[in-house]
Amino acid sequence: MKFTLPALLAPDRQADRVVPPSGFTAQLTLFTAGAMAFLAVFALALSLASGRLADRWASALAGTATIRISAPPEQLDTQVAAVLALLSTTPGIASARALDTEEQRALLEPWFGPDLPVDALPLPRLIELTEAAPGYDSQGLRLRLSAEAPGAVLDDHTRWRRPMAQAAERLRLLGALSLILIAGSTAAMITLAANAALSANLPVIRVLRLVGAKDAYIVRAFVRRFTLRALTGAAIGTVIAMIGIALLPQADEAGAFLTGLGFQGFGWLLPLLLPPLTAIVAFAATRTAAFRTLKGLT
Repeated sequence: MKFTLPALLAPDRQADRVVPPSGFTAQLTLFTAGAMAFLAVFALALSLASGRLADRWASALAGTATIRISAPPEQLDTQVAAVLALLSTTPGIASARALDTEEQRALLEPWFGPDLPVDALPLPRLIELTEAAPGYDSQGLRLRLSAEAPGAVLDDHTRWRRPMAQAAERLRLLGALSLILIAGSTAAMITLAANAALSANLPVIRVLRLVGAKDAYIVRAFVRRFTLRALTGAAIGTVIAMIGIALLPQADEAGAFLTGLGFQGFGWLLPLLLPPLTAIVAFAATRTAAFRTLKGLT
């Protein structure tokens, strides 16, 4: 008897009598599949959201740079003008502009509040520049800045982009590793449940074999019951997790670092793959455990 999908899903009352329809093994299989699917959905959501967040930050920093000018108040405007003139003649720079007081206050407001007396503080002046293709020579620009404006420091955001790109890759790797561990744990728990059901039904299995039942027939009964249990539990866990993610509060601008948590667009279809994948894992685990147990009886 082949283990085809129609044969697996087709009802067979005689074969189903081999496996108890309820009890400890049924509850364990349903709970394990549901819990693991629930965790898998959140692991997938957090992995995708973290990767998107790191990519978004890296993309926002790419192609831009900042020049910070620290100088005595009487020299500050002169050095700003000198830096702007230098940048206007530098190949690879599309535009450059000095941030005004209001823009600097807006940058500091999330950390120090709206009442920060920017005018009374000896803050450095910031110049924002945009890179043009194919880019500029950052080392050469630093040398020119040190000659024209000793208080100017170029920050090309490399130290910010590289850690975030590495973090995105590691978070994706951790997400994939988490899903693999969840799949392995699911297979282990379903195997334990199947072994328990097989052990509890050994007398029935021996009688079936005495009356001529093939091992494939007996295995099919266990595989079908445990696969459907795992599919049901995983579907329930997936739906609950997706509802929980959909109900998460939206972050405002003040909490922009929290935005993107969850799925976006077609990403909502990814969790729907978890129930059938869980059923496949349950199918393989139960089939292996059943054949191993029956082989030990010969």
